[in-house]
Amino acid sequence: MHAWPASEVPALPGKGRDLQIHDTATQGTITLAPGPVARIYVCGITPYDATHIGHAATYNAFDLVQRVWLDTKRQVHYVQNVTDVDDPLLERALRDGHDWTELAERETALFREDMTALRMLPPQHYIGAVEAIPGIVPLVERLRDAGAAYDLEGDVYFSVEADPHFGQVSNLDAEAMRLLSAERGGDPDRPGKKNPLDPMLWMAARPGEPSWDGGSLGRGRPGWHIECVAIALDHLGMGFDIQGGGSDLAFPHHEMGASHAQALTREFPMAKAYVHAGMVALHGAKMSKSKGNLVFVSALRRAGVDPAAIRLALLSHHYRDDWEWTDDVLAEAVARLERWRAAVSRPDGLPADGVVEEVREALSNDLDAPAALAAVDRWVDAQNTSDGDDESAPGLVSRTVDALLGVAL
Repeated sequence: MHAWPASEVPALPGKGRDLQIHDTATQGTITLAPGPVARIYVCGITPYDATHIGHAATYNAFDLVQRVWLDTKRQVHYVQNVTDVDDPLLERALRDGHDWTELAERETALFREDMTALRMLPPQHYIGAVEAIPGIVPLVERLRDAGAAYDLEGDVYFSVEADPHFGQVSNLDAEAMRLLSAERGGDPDRPGKKNPLDPMLWMAARPGEPSWDGGSLGRGRPGWHIECVAIALDHLGMGFDIQGGGSDLAFPHHEMGASHAQALTREFPMAKAYVHAGMVALHGAKMSKSKGNLVFVSALRRAGVDPAAIRLALLSHHYRDDWEWTDDVLAEAVARLERWRAAVSRPDGLPADGVVEEVREALSNDLDAPAALAAVDRWVDAQNTSDGDDESAPGLVSRTVDALLGVAL
């Protein structure tokens, strides 16, 4: 599966700072200092209805991570998946009378278009669950052979007891886990499971549903969590720098994925930091495909909204915060974009070296994008009301905003 085209990232003078970021597992801020190549895995979409503002906010956060690392003169090895076979996709296709593969391909193509328009840097490896199946099957077989998985009426389940570190990503108690498991795709009440929290690794073929050859597992399809584990281990290995996604993935998805990988490798941890973006609401409720309260990036673009303004709207909120999308949020972003473009369009201006360093400092401090915007705002306000004679300043601010915030002025 191919990703989307990469926009050029301008080089800035000097060098960026190492990233300090909030880690869900330790519930504190840690400093990440990767080697020459920083490694990040971000969970991708289930392509049955893409791309809403909640998606865009999440991928914007991890785009900032990439940009901070690139500014430190590191390379970035970024991997993202597409869950192109799963119950929600099959259910939507059945409801609307569509072929599930065509639905997945169409929505994935739209996601690529949205990511390109928003200038999100693409992953080096963009892998679909279906194409990952040949690598998933051996992992499930290994877990079963090691006693970390068991059969139940043809399905294969992972035993959470097989990982002594289970629970250390989300830090939730058993009752909270059980409630979230039922809410987020698990089946804690299924009779015969060793532990209600045990997640499915391989689902035996069901009538009328797609299935693949699973070797000794029989025909079927993979569970949700093992998909990302297989892709991450194949392309990044254990101990990569960041496992990222929305806050609703901390449990069960990232918790279970970490335990799968740790049981397979007997290494800990799977990722050095588990980083989660907040949820975006509309009309007082979290944007959700099930609720249908969605604002789509593609719809905004069709209405003539500049993608740069959409991105500034996302950047005006800290990535970990839950917030609400409103017409005012977008209007403020449109006005900010106009002010910034006016300021950098002048032939000269006030010195801007300080702006570069302020933006760097803000982003290195747990991706504080609102503080970065405020730093640019201060220069812009002064630039639009004062005279300066630095011919390089407008270009430097424009390159800084492009390189570190992904906004083309």
